[in-house]
Amino acid sequence: MTGSRRKTRINMNALTQYIDLYDSARQAIHASGGDPLNSMRDECRRILGMDGAGLPTKHTEGFEKTSIEDMFAPDYGVNVNRIGIPVDIAATFRCDVPNLSTLQATVVNDKFIPSAGLDDKLPSGIRFMSLAHASKEMPDVVSRYYGSAATLGDESVALNTMMVQDGVFIHIPRGVRSDKALQLVNIFSSPTPLAAFRRVLIVAEEDSELKLLVCDHTQDRTQSYLASQVIEIIAGRNACLEMCMIEESSQLTSRYSRMFVKQEQGSNVTINNTTLTCGTSRNDFDVELAGEHCECHLSGMAIGSGHMHIDNDTSVFHRAPRCKSNQLFKYVLDEESDGAFEGSITVTPSAPYTEAYQSNRNILASGSARMHCKPQLIINNDEVKCSHGATTGQIDEDALFYMRSRGISEEEGRRMLMQAFMIDVIDTVRIPGLQDRLRHLVDRRFSGSLGNCETCRTI
Repeated sequence: MTGSRRKTRINMNALTQYIDLYDSARQAIHASGGDPLNSMRDECRRILGMDGAGLPTKHTEGFEKTSIEDMFAPDYGVNVNRIGIPVDIAATFRCDVPNLSTLQATVVNDKFIPSAGLDDKLPSGIRFMSLAHASKEMPDVVSRYYGSAATLGDESVALNTMMVQDGVFIHIPRGVRSDKALQLVNIFSSPTPLAAFRRVLIVAEEDSELKLLVCDHTQDRTQSYLASQVIEIIAGRNACLEMCMIEESSQLTSRYSRMFVKQEQGSNVTINNTTLTCGTSRNDFDVELAGEHCECHLSGMAIGSGHMHIDNDTSVFHRAPRCKSNQLFKYVLDEESDGAFEGSITVTPSAPYTEAYQSNRNILASGSARMHCKPQLIINNDEVKCSHGATTGQIDEDALFYMRSRGISEEEGRRMLMQAFMIDVIDTVRIPGLQDRLRHLVDRRFSGSLGNCETCRTI
């Protein structure tokens, strides 16, 4: 049987069931990973057990539109005993992006499964492997970086750190540049409701370069799933990293993703997050520009329909001089979907000559859709160029009228206008071949297609 059922407690919150599970299955959880993963678990257990500890609710600042407590409250199973699923999904599930050659691996629930011959295809020195195995095979390297960017004092990070049993480790040594992009396919598959605790650790050392595509899918759309995900990215001096994430899960899937990025001098990081289908999706991005001349480009787009809830929260900290950051997030919300964006730029006294920009633009395609936005600037330096803004409106009726006068149907005109609205977000993606793929996916999504990419399917 997959998972364990929570005990009954007075005044129980969502954390209680996971604390109880950890206490009862501590030995099994520790057996799955090496010392770097295990060394922090008991401290996280202590933090979570303190009086007043709890996951954020709508009464918590920054979470007024998305309750993490409610996301984690259902009694999901957790596969602490590492019971195998009945179907070899890695062998039956294919994700192909035309005109894009990738080196691929799969995470089934929370278990890392490499594609055949992956290690032999990787450029010399690059490791793309199970985090649990890396913690045993490369404990010194993993210990140096694991938990170095994420904040353990945060209850959601502490919960993930306490419970995680596997994940992904990507290490690009100094001076190594990969011509091919890596691709990670996250898949949920279980005969019962399941929570998966995923951890991703990416280390790009000095003068290295990497492109990474991450796709989230759900195989069984009749089950409820919860993903707790923490991503740590360490970008060394002059490292260049681009990461594109595409979420196409089910409307019964909830995801809480925390990304922590730490950039050293001269590094360049580009991140694009696209949400096409989900149930509830909360994505937090915490970026620290710690060295001079860093650049960070953070963008995202979300297409909502039905009762989808999509929330993106960004925090970019400028701590060193002469750094640049740019944020661009766009939403198109239809039917009774709900969106939220809260973005902040913080410039410290130690960061003169900062350039930082933030833009959030949204279209409500129905009278029932809702968007909540809160852009913020916190400037503690006079030598800066910074701006932020947010707009929410409807389809341009004048443009639509013009298109109809030229023989284009109202439905087709609306679809074309919404596609055009997303183009500048798609253009931020620099992975060859992926821009065209995103345009195709957005077109299909606006045409009413839900579910996986047409080339992401069981064979």
